Amino acid sequence: MKPHSGTLVIDISGSGKAEAYEGVYQCTAHNEHGTAVSNNIVVRQSRSPLWSKESNPPFVVQEGASLVLKCRPPAGLPPPVIFWMDNNFQRLSLSRRVSQGLNGDLYFSNVEVSDSRSDYICYARFPRTQTIQQKQPITVRVVNMDAINETWPGFLNETDFFGDGQTEERRPSFQVPSGPSSSMMVLRGQLLEMECIAEGLPTPEITWSKVSGELPSNRATYLNFHKTLRIAAVTEADSGQYRCTAKNTLGSIHHVITVTVKAAPYWIEAPQNLVLAPREKGQLICRASGNPKPSVSWFMDGLPIHNAPEDSRRKVEGDTIMFEDVVSGSSAVYQCNASNEHGYLLANAFVNVLSEPPRMLTPPNKVYQVIMNQRAALECYSFGSPIPKITWFKENHTNAALEGDPYIFYDNGTLVIPVAQATNSGKYTCVALNMLGKSDNHVHLEVKEPTRILKQPEYKVVQRNRDVVFECPVKHDPSLIPTMIWLKDNGELPDDERFVVDSDSLTITEVTESDAGTYTCIMNTTLDQDSASADLRVVEQPDPPSDLELTDQKPRSVQLTWIPGDDHNSPIKRFLIQYEDSLHDHGSWHNLTEVPGTRTTAHLKLSPFVHYKFRVMALNDVGYSLPSPSSRHYKTRAAAPDENPTGVEGLGTQPDNLVIHWKPLTGLQSNGPGLQYVVYWRQKYVDEDWHSVKVANVSKFTVQGTPTFTPYEVKVQAVNEHGSGPEPPPVTAYSGEDLPKAAPHNVQVQVINSTLAHVHWEPVSLSSVRGHLKGYKVYYSRKGSLHNHSPHHSEQQVLTFSGNRTHGKLPGLHPFSRYALNVRVYNGRGEGPASSDEDFATQEGAMASRQVDIATQGWFIGLMCAIALLILVLLIVCFIKRNKGGKYPVKEKEDAHADPEIQPMKDEDCTFGEYSDNEDHKPLKGSRTPSNGTVKRDDSDDSLVDYGDGGDGQFNEDGSFIGQYSGRKERDTAECIESSEAPSPVNAMNSFV
Repeated sequence: MKPHSGTLVIDISGSGKAEAYEGVYQCTAHNEHGTAVSNNIVVRQSRSPLWSKESNPPFVVQEGASLVLKCRPPAGLPPPVIFWMDNNFQRLSLSRRVSQGLNGDLYFSNVEVSDSRSDYICYARFPRTQTIQQKQPITVRVVNMDAINETWPGFLNETDFFGDGQTEERRPSFQVPSGPSSSMMVLRGQLLEMECIAEGLPTPEITWSKVSGELPSNRATYLNFHKTLRIAAVTEADSGQYRCTAKNTLGSIHHVITVTVKAAPYWIEAPQNLVLAPREKGQLICRASGNPKPSVSWFMDGLPIHNAPEDSRRKVEGDTIMFEDVVSGSSAVYQCNASNEHGYLLANAFVNVLSEPPRMLTPPNKVYQVIMNQRAALECYSFGSPIPKITWFKENHTNAALEGDPYIFYDNGTLVIPVAQATNSGKYTCVALNMLGKSDNHVHLEVKEPTRILKQPEYKVVQRNRDVVFECPVKHDPSLIPTMIWLKDNGELPDDERFVVDSDSLTITEVTESDAGTYTCIMNTTLDQDSASADLRVVEQPDPPSDLELTDQKPRSVQLTWIPGDDHNSPIKRFLIQYEDSLHDHGSWHNLTEVPGTRTTAHLKLSPFVHYKFRVMALNDVGYSLPSPSSRHYKTRAAAPDENPTGVEGLGTQPDNLVIHWKPLTGLQSNGPGLQYVVYWRQKYVDEDWHSVKVANVSKFTVQGTPTFTPYEVKVQAVNEHGSGPEPPPVTAYSGEDLPKAAPHNVQVQVINSTLAHVHWEPVSLSSVRGHLKGYKVYYSRKGSLHNHSPHHSEQQVLTFSGNRTHGKLPGLHPFSRYALNVRVYNGRGEGPASSDEDFATQEGAMASRQVDIATQGWFIGLMCAIALLILVLLIVCFIKRNKGGKYPVKEKEDAHADPEIQPMKDEDCTFGEYSDNEDHKPLKGSRTPSNGTVKRDDSDDSLVDYGDGGDGQFNEDGSFIGQYSGRKERDTAECIESSEAPSPVNAMNSFV
């Protein structure tokens, strides 16, 4: 396909050298008015490495020895994310003894017998392709020396590594990195990760330090049980030597990593757009830093500047371009590129040379109001090139420009009075002047008296049901309208008639405990405000209870008693009892029960296998007290679970599996140690026994090898070391769905009208759906128009009909067109095969000829006769005028009062004048018929009868008219004497219609 203008197409099919086209691309557009440069476009080849499928030999190692399981996937861009899992897709647990390196390998500082397993599986996830690749499982067998001696002949050919001699403690040694020292290079701003993994028995501890200096505490973090040191947002100050130390009871070992920090270019000063006037000077600066120091290159309109036409007014000196005595027409786009071996920076700057007289941008006669002693800023924004010079004047000082104290003048034209006084009020005028002209503007400044609270409200302490008054007298400028607002605790006052607001006071009658808080009076004007606050203290919440005691101790209950605290004249309404489970949820307190405020004892129902501590809080009208001191511990004995997991459901994710989910029990619900779940399943409607499996610490289990979309009964029962929970009820589940295998048949299409069709089909059998029937989809596409029979393949469209439907409607079709469609069934997994294509055609919105419709009407015949008579009269007048010569009186009057919109008849050719539009010169509807008898139809008339075979008209795919005008202009003229035949009345009428 031929690309659009401005499109770059790179065809690398079959070339085998896609990497040769990697890089940064940029496009530049030019015309006579300027240049535009696109952003950077980075092109890289996508790589998806594959893992070899070789099998891994088993590892047989002596207990206590070190071990490394390698996971080195093929190189990819970017590198993959490595993680280790078992056959059940559970991540392998890591510890100080077992860790995963940055390279993905699994390191054992020393192995234990519990490390023996046959499903060490390494996975690599490639972010760019969103794929995960799995390495073959690795088998590890850990034995002691006696076991090795007994099994030596059987494992000799399979063993990659094992120790010799008895299991002994040993000093640390590094598994990674190797040797006493290493080095790293990192770019400024990137993430620095250093790693030290050591082996030894006992397991070594890893510590980090910087040889010369301190570690950046705010950017340094430790990962992988202190085996990895990570420093974020690296700077040049992070260069230096870092020491990692591995230590156990037998000794220590050190490794020194020398870090060098380089830097890709970063901006010191990027070039900015520049607007200059003729004969002005300016400069563009492109200043960047980096390590190594970046080199700077300049471009003009996308081309290297040394290839641009020479200009004595432009001078390039390193990172600066200087312009002097510029002229109009020298506008351009400049780019600078600062690069080193680690990267580059690219910036665009537009240099425009303009010549404009001053123009005011600030609205005229604007009024500024400020409070005395505040800052007043009078704006005078203007535009012009050269940049206008702004001068300020004040009334009564029209001949002297303002300068010096108390005025401050800014480059944008703003006049600032830092501390406005009453004498600064008045009318100000700003004048903008450059070599091309000047413009002025007037503004007004009004300086007002400040708003002040004369006396702050006082702090109040009152008893309940008493009245309290806060006073807040205020002074303000008489020309400003004041508004007094009272707030309580920074919010609105309660909607209560007890709160009475006066002009300068607030009265609260019959105060209650809930009225306590901070009250603020605020006096607002349109320009300023003043505020003051005072506190109101009424009654406090009760003191916490004390002396908690546990009595009548039973396996699932206990009696709790306490002594109430002082209620501060507000009766205690109730006591809230809370508990902490230090075994399952240490540090978190939960509500257990409430008792009325008249009681000081409570009988508490408890759960098995919980380490309880209790505390009590008292509540009155003000609120809760602080918690009481906690009681002593009370431990309940373990028991079998009282309940089973909830939310049990099953749903297949693949055609051959069933995934059973449930909501696990909490620690408090476990009732004892060793909580596990027994998962049961069996095929429904089949006489077979229950299958079961026992799992722990999971909330789902996957049954593999199930038939597709088959109903099952599933249930989950909780068990612990003390027994099983109650018998759970079974729930119905379905194994995974597969794609439907049958297509709908006997598909029929009934065309309703030119834009609507009705589709019928026979449904597929439910057994062939192989899943939950979701519905049917009708795919249809337009093949072309029946007008020109040219092929036209539009994009395929689809309509979805939910449920077990057998028919549907297709709206919005094109008239008089060919279509093809097919029908497919779909379930929760996807669509089945398509039915055979059915072709159909839509009907033609017939168009009647207006000329034929009206030609037989009586009124039409009369109108044609009148037109013929009018034409005959005009011909007679023209003939008389031609014989007499000169002008008749009516013509002279028309010449004297000529309408500019009307063109008069010419004496030379005796043609009639016609209406002309000064804008587009389109002919007036109803213009006369040319003398050759042809009809010039109205431009909007798109009849198929008139334009079906014409050379000046064409039709689109659906038969609608697309009118095109020829490039030349014509005038309809009618020769008076030379015409060989009279104009047709029918044609003349058609020109009006």
